[in-house]
Amino acid sequence: MNEHFEHLLQRAEQLISRIESVLPQPLSAPDWSQAVAWRYRKRSSGHGVLEPVRHVGAMALADLKEVDGQKEKIRRNTEQFVQQLPANNVLLTGARGTGKSSLVRACLNEYAPQGLRLIEVDKSDLVDLPDIVDVVAERPERFIVFCDDLSFEDGEPGYKALKSILDGSVSAASPNVLIYATSNRRHLLPEYMKENLTYTHTPEGEVHPGEVVEEKISLSERFGLWVSFYPFTQDEYLTIVAQWLSSLGVGAADVEAARPLALVWALERGSRSGRVAYQFARDYAGTHRQGA
Repeated sequence: MNEHFEHLLQRAEQLISRIESVLPQPLSAPDWSQAVAWRYRKRSSGHGVLEPVRHVGAMALADLKEVDGQKEKIRRNTEQFVQQLPANNVLLTGARGTGKSSLVRACLNEYAPQGLRLIEVDKSDLVDLPDIVDVVAERPERFIVFCDDLSFEDGEPGYKALKSILDGSVSAASPNVLIYATSNRRHLLPEYMKENLTYTHTPEGEVHPGEVVEEKISLSERFGLWVSFYPFTQDEYLTIVAQWLSSLGVGAADVEAARPLALVWALERGSRSGRVAYQFARDYAGTHRQGA
């Protein structure tokens, strides 16, 4: 009888262990000495983990050209943050390929020796932001939670989670955490022509947005610092091309000779962005070295 009971007890314990292994577990802190950048990932079981980024892109602030105004705003805000001075959450918006995410990575490389760390979170995982903040809240480092290419469709759960973390939760924001997000949409949500019909105006001519528009604006307004990026002119594009070619070891004479080819490359791509300039520089530098 006792042996049968002990056998049942062992089976029950094994069953409980299996059930516990597939249930979502509280987010645990990683070994912070492994890296300066981390990615938050959800396993198929629902467990969230912070994975170290082994190789962070070697982007420096000096490498980014023709965005001096935007660079200075982000650099100054980040420096205030690492010095434990008041700083703002940042929303970087505007034309694609103009250096929004590159600026964030460059700031990480610049200030990592002073204790800056970065955690990249996908839009679909923003609902877990409170758990991430709880894990890092007592750490001495300063953490940027980075959301790249952020935009929402109506009703997505991450929208309200981000809104609450930014400004609106009962609990105060952790002083060692800021949100940096990039987006091609200024208000992070799709905007429709029919929403213009919700605007009202007073007899004096003042215009007031309707509730739907107010709701869409409310998220982006919770970012304290807005940094806008604009398409590059032809001269700005060529300056960026020259900078990347030089950094890849192409000589001055070849940089000058590459200008017409760079313009054709941009014409074929339909864009004069920093990303297109970098892609051309890699192609030209690789071909030039191969033929040398």
